[in-house]
Amino acid sequence: QVQLVESGGGSVQAGDSLRLSCAASGRAFGTYNIGWFRQAPGKRREFVAHISMSGDNTYYSDSVKGRFTISRDNAKNTVWLQMNSLKPEDTAVYYCAASEYGFTLPSGYLNWGQGTQVTVSA
Repeated sequence: QVQLVESGGGSVQAGDSLRLSCAASGRAFGTYNIGWFRQAPGKRREFVAHISMSGDNTYYSDSVKGRFTISRDNAKNTVWLQMNSLKPEDTAVYYCAASEYGFTLPSGYLNWGQGTQVTVSA
C-alpha cells in the first residue's frame, strides 16, 4: 500500500500556471505507475496524465497535451503535474493515483489521494 497526498491547487485566472504535487509514503514508490485524474462537478472522473515507474514514459489526454507536464522524483517520493495555459474547463478536483498496472482508467488504480481543487476563472 502507498499513501498519497496532493497539494498545490488553488484559484487562478485563465492563462496562468499551477504545479500540483503528489507526495507518497509507504511501500517503495518506484514500483508504482502514477496517474493524475480530475473530476468536475456532475462529471465522471477523467484521465489527465500518466507516468511510468521509472519516469521514462509519459502519456497525456488530448485535452491537456502540450499544456501539462507530469514528472517524478523517486528519491523524493513525489510526482508533479505542471499545468500551464490553464483554461476554465480545467476546473476540477485533481487526484493522483498509484498502481502497479493502471494506465488511463480510474478502475485500474487502488491507491488514491484526497484531491486538490483547481479553479480557473475566465
